[in-house]
Amino acid sequence: MMKVLVTGAAGFIGFYVTLDLLKKGHEVVGLDNLNDYYDPALKRARLAEIERFCAEQSVLEAFEFVEIDIADRAETQALFDAQAFDRVIHLAAQAGVRYSIENPHAYVDSNLVGFVNILEGCRHQKTAHLVYASSSSVYGMNTKIPFSTDDRVDFPISLYAATKKSNELMAHTYSHLYGIPTTGLRFFTVYGPWGRPDMAYFSFTRKILAGETIDVFNHGQMERDFTYIDDIVEGVVRVMDHIPVMHQSDITTAQAPYKIYNIGNNQPITLQRFIQAIEAATGKKSIQNQLPMQAGDVPRTYADVSDLMADVGFKPATEIEAGIEHFVRWYRDFYQA
Repeated sequence: MMKVLVTGAAGFIGFYVTLDLLKKGHEVVGLDNLNDYYDPALKRARLAEIERFCAEQSVLEAFEFVEIDIADRAETQALFDAQAFDRVIHLAAQAGVRYSIENPHAYVDSNLVGFVNILEGCRHQKTAHLVYASSSSVYGMNTKIPFSTDDRVDFPISLYAATKKSNELMAHTYSHLYGIPTTGLRFFTVYGPWGRPDMAYFSFTRKILAGETIDVFNHGQMERDFTYIDDIVEGVVRVMDHIPVMHQSDITTAQAPYKIYNIGNNQPITLQRFIQAIEAATGKKSIQNQLPMQAGDVPRTYADVSDLMADVGFKPATEIEAGIEHFVRWYRDFYQA
């Protein structure tokens, strides 16, 4: 059993990863700054759910929550100085593509300054493995599909994507210079119960239930590799114990214990099919306002997960209709909708 630092523990993915690690008997230190990018009450409700689980299982001592902003260098360093972690799973970040267009400094502070603070903590503590969240947004407007981790990702179309690509470059540098094993995970449109209210499926569900009009961009013809939260967590936890070894790629002589994986459902669907799944789960038809593509959006995402399958024996497979049904059931219960 290990002691694991999970950053962003009150966030969507961090919440589920924390619960899964606790269920497997690990000790977890959960870090979050509980910012107001979306309703902090939902973040606190997730933390309460973790505490409820720990109380029911009589493992209260297995979870510790610390409220820290990773952009605060002194506080982050103090946490690493005070505790020794067997693994670090870094999920804290300023999320959202469109928000980055209007609020660039939030992404620099959290995704760049914050990430280097985590890297520095791992370097000085000689952490055995750092697993961190990247994003499918790094592929930008790439036309080759499915998206492979061997593809070039040099042309981001949002600052959010640029910061995630920067994280991969920073991680490789630390892996090369200091021998820190790092694994980046490019997540593809994650959804499910306890999800983020800024995501389209959340607002679609709320508005469809209320009989309000939903904005459908690119006339619903965008395709996304929607990935259910349970599949994401399974991938994260499996990768945690698959520590990369020192190697070099085909295009450089620089050696590093470094790896990148896609975690996506490997079967993209149209936005219209996604909306139809919500309609079926809610039992209500949507009222749609058809709009063109938004700035920063991409027309299609499609994950090649062959590396993930080969290395850890896992491939996401939850069908969209089943995943959306789980989400809508949770939404009705949580919001009394």
